[in-house]
Amino acid sequence: MKERSVYELNKLQRYVMQMRPVLRKAALYSDGTEDYRSPSEPEPFDAVRIRFRAAKNNIDIVWFCTGNTQKVMPLVETKDNFEYYEIEQKLEDTTFEYYFKISSGLLECYYDRYGVHQDPRSRYQFRIVPGFHTPDWAKGAVMYQIFVDRFFNGDESNDVLDNEYYYIRGTSTRVPPEKWDKPPESFSVAEFYGGDLEGVRKKLDYLKSLGIDAIYFNPLFVSPSNHKYDIQDYEHIDPHFGKIINDDGDLLNEERRGNIAATRYQKRVTDLENLEASNKLFATLVEEAHKKGIKVILDGVFNHCGSFNKWMDKELIYEEKEGYEPGAYVSKDSPYKDYFAFEDKNAWPYNNTYETWWTHDTLPKLNYEGSELLYNHILEIAKKWVSPPYNADGWRLDVASDLGHSKEFNHKFWRDFRDAVKSANPDAIILAEHYGDPRDWLDGHQWDTIMNYDAFMEPLTWFLTGMEKHSNEFYPDNIGKNGDFEGSMRHYMASFMTSSLYCSMNQLSNHDHSRFLTRTNHKVGRVDQLGYLAAEDGVNYGVFREAVLVQMTWPGAPTIYYGDEAGVCGFTDPDNRRTYPWGHERTDLIDLHRDLIRIHKRYDALKRGSFQFLDGEINLLCYARFNRNEHFVIVVNNAELKRDINIQVWYAGTPMSGTMKRIIATSQEGYSLMPEIYPIENGKIKITMNPYSSVILKYVE
Repeated sequence: MKERSVYELNKLQRYVMQMRPVLRKAALYSDGTEDYRSPSEPEPFDAVRIRFRAAKNNIDIVWFCTGNTQKVMPLVETKDNFEYYEIEQKLEDTTFEYYFKISSGLLECYYDRYGVHQDPRSRYQFRIVPGFHTPDWAKGAVMYQIFVDRFFNGDESNDVLDNEYYYIRGTSTRVPPEKWDKPPESFSVAEFYGGDLEGVRKKLDYLKSLGIDAIYFNPLFVSPSNHKYDIQDYEHIDPHFGKIINDDGDLLNEERRGNIAATRYQKRVTDLENLEASNKLFATLVEEAHKKGIKVILDGVFNHCGSFNKWMDKELIYEEKEGYEPGAYVSKDSPYKDYFAFEDKNAWPYNNTYETWWTHDTLPKLNYEGSELLYNHILEIAKKWVSPPYNADGWRLDVASDLGHSKEFNHKFWRDFRDAVKSANPDAIILAEHYGDPRDWLDGHQWDTIMNYDAFMEPLTWFLTGMEKHSNEFYPDNIGKNGDFEGSMRHYMASFMTSSLYCSMNQLSNHDHSRFLTRTNHKVGRVDQLGYLAAEDGVNYGVFREAVLVQMTWPGAPTIYYGDEAGVCGFTDPDNRRTYPWGHERTDLIDLHRDLIRIHKRYDALKRGSFQFLDGEINLLCYARFNRNEHFVIVVNNAELKRDINIQVWYAGTPMSGTMKRIIATSQEGYSLMPEIYPIENGKIKITMNPYSSVILKYVE
């Protein structure tokens, strides 16, 4: 056969290119779910089947790329509009990274965790860490965060009393039950409403009816503050949240120094009978929650403790108390002296030169590098609470990346922390507070996942409201900027391995930021400047409903901050810590949450399925959640005008013709479960969206 010249080959190739349809980049797809990686969480030395999807008859070849190696992926299946390519990869016991190279005629492109790009990028490669698993129960779990003092007062006998002790700027105060709905004072660290674990126990049926899978508690351990991020005793639940049996003693005598005369407080929080009863109540609560199918996550504050802490004892609560060693503040001979970093080694007694967190002298920083005993003690604490008889289901880690004095030490600690927790309870989750890129911490050997600020709360807040998450700033030009939203989400979601992303804590609000509903009114400032009523003035319930619908359909664990579902408003701390409005809830918003949670939990594609952006534009967000059996399209119109939209839904795996059914729609006025049918024509649907509305559509035939 006569060889063809280069000229003839080029001419033939140009002819083929003219005949070939344009590369459908949006059809190119792979991820870390079971449909595209099996097993999705492999063990060392497993053989893994990895798949790649492309539009039918649209590409020539797919290469599986890792390191300097490229392997052709065979075509293994053609179904509906797609071709599926597959390769088997044998793993070692080290991290494995890969990406895809696609050729279509003269065009070449690459596909990674971010999506399609003209060049390979190591930053966005797919990662497999053999042996890394996140708890199966946490993937797509619906979580509920409880700031205990403000949830429900189930036992008034354990309430903190007026003048029980002195803390920071004044003495403790008790808000009487008849003033439960009073907003918190502007400085309210020692203002107590009386919420407790008995109150949570009494409301478990409410949480069960809502559809909650897990409770995340703000700190529960002994502490003088209502927020308890200044822990006094890691070994025991605070009796003001638990049980107070022995309660004799005088109230604070302010004429004497510090809290040495706060004998009632001393009795309540150091008496072993109170402490053991409180621990027992927590164990009972966890047991009852588990019977209802609800997990329990504790808040671990291990970067710093409180000045009241028995290891420091700056407040002299434990001085000369039977059964307690002298604190590091009191004596240079204290067994806890190396638990803290003191600048002046000769300043005892009452050494006030210890290192603190953010200069707060009530928050001594723990000195792990200086004390192996402290290091091991905290690891034992971590194991204790996820083990019998307490059986908590994991830890949320406060300011986790700030622990220690160097990043290297920090990584070492969390590796050891993971080993300790998983040895005690392999199914416990390790979930860290973290801002910024989490990639270095989500390497499969430290945290399971994070509170998802950068790949959920912040981009969604900017897109829907134009507000900064503390309500500190408002940029109206940021509202509805679909390109910025998509780019930010793609970038930060690519920092997760799939198993970490799908149990990440997706919150709209929490104890550190303004309530999302308040952000919808675009008021900038704090409660001191604007007043309590401003937080609920002019809020946009249509935007709020959009946000909840996105929360319940986005990859991750949708996490409700107590009261958000009932319409609670509030500027940032402490106004975001208002009480749950028992008796005058917004029942329509509770019903919305209940129905969206039901939909979320009913369909596996909404909990563990693949995710893909669809056609979006200014103030229009469209995306798909799908697996091989279920196909959903979510549409959000964040504009104040009605709009008619054409959406290519076949990228979600639907056929080019068929029907999609609306299963829920939200609007400014409310929401509807009335179904509506939309025909698929040539892979597209037409839909009319009302102002500030959102819908979930499901392919039905």
